Amino acid sequence: MNGESNPAMKDYRHHAVQRFPGTLQDAWAFFSDPRNLPRITPPWLSFEVLSELPARMHPGLLIEYRVRPLWGVPVKWVTEITRVAEPFLFVDEQRRGPYRHWRHEHRFRAVDGGVEMEDEVIYRLPGGPFGRLAQRLLVRKRVEAIFEYRRQAVERIFGKRQDPGDFSGPIVIPRGGHSPENR
Repeated sequence: MNGESNPAMKDYRHHAVQRFPGTLQDAWAFFSDPRNLPRITPPWLSFEVLSELPARMHPGLLIEYRVRPLWGVPVKWVTEITRVAEPFLFVDEQRRGPYRHWRHEHRFRAVDGGVEMEDEVIYRLPGGPFGRLAQRLLVRKRVEAIFEYRRQAVERIFGKRQDPGDFSGPIVIPRGGHSPENR
């Protein structure tokens, strides 16, 4: 059965907000350069870029890489940059990889004392009930760990800004809906 037509399949959401010192232009220059991906990706993913990368992303850009997300097993992942609104937003979507669906929206805005970066990831796992079990036992924790590593990497690169508004965490969304079901 096609996952798109199965109402029992769940979309999962990971939402993170991080504020850091710097300008919107500096943040955009860094995050819109796909060659910086390895700098903000955890080493335990064994992230390898396989495609030639330009200095700037653009809609339609395909990025092919290999990761080893579980037990050292290599997985090829192809991402397409589907939307760019410089310097405020870009969206990447998995075209091939371990998820049934993966869409990551990156938003940036200038705030007092720096930049606010907001990430919203909507993903769906293959495998029906096994996918839901994998989400509860493993995938959610891995996604959280990837974003926590990235948060720390951004702090090392840009510096840290103390702000109680920073948030990172998963939210479960029923298919077709956008309201949180649980945390």
